[in-house]
Amino acid sequence: MPRVWKQHNLQPHRTKTFKVSNDPKFEEKLREVVGLYLNPPEHAIVLSVDEKSQIQALNRTQKSLPMFPGRLGTLTHDYQRNGTTTLFAAMNVVDGSVLANFKQRHRHQEWLDFLKTINKAYPEGNLHIICDNYATHKHEKVQRWLKRHSRFHVHFTPTSSSWLNLVERWLRDLTEKSTRRGSFRNVAQLEAAIWDYIDQSSDDPKPFRWTTTADKILVKVSKARAALGNVKSQ
Repeated sequence: MPRVWKQHNLQPHRTKTFKVSNDPKFEEKLREVVGLYLNPPEHAIVLSVDEKSQIQALNRTQKSLPMFPGRLGTLTHDYQRNGTTTLFAAMNVVDGSVLANFKQRHRHQEWLDFLKTINKAYPEGNLHIICDNYATHKHEKVQRWLKRHSRFHVHFTPTSSSWLNLVERWLRDLTEKSTRRGSFRNVAQLEAAIWDYIDQSSDDPKPFRWTTTADKILVKVSKARAALGNVKSQ
């Protein structure tokens, strides 16, 4: 059987996850967000915002073995859990700078508090906030606050479309370069390591440039939906 797979260039042992959004307003939201990336409004700030919840302070039960030619980096498979934290992050899509804060939870209260932090950090001009449609982002108390602060304009990504939020790319780098291989005896150590990464990246921020148009994305999504339709009909 493996020989047959090789002959037909099939790799069933490898998988890649995906999900096509069923949001009825997918195209409308897509065009809105991509438009902000490709043509940010003048005299306004566009922020890609998200929270990374339940980041665990994991302490490996043994030290890693030293690396040398031929030996990979090592980590013990088991660990001690020493608490969690939630990181709120807002990335300026033009210059790549990141505003961040830690909270113990990620309810609407914490989201509202972070919006107030953004309000203080950027005291002038219109603010365009790109975020997912998590329920806390739409809480009635949040909506009331936004009405009193009309310079805030919130743009929700479609459901099942976290890839459309640029700060997710920054959060992935944070995980890969700061926390995944770390060992932390407590939450304070974990947060200190994340702050170090934020400070280092802030010294020379590099924005992620969005280049694909909404039309090109819609063509790919249409093909994916057609492929799924064929699978269901078989």
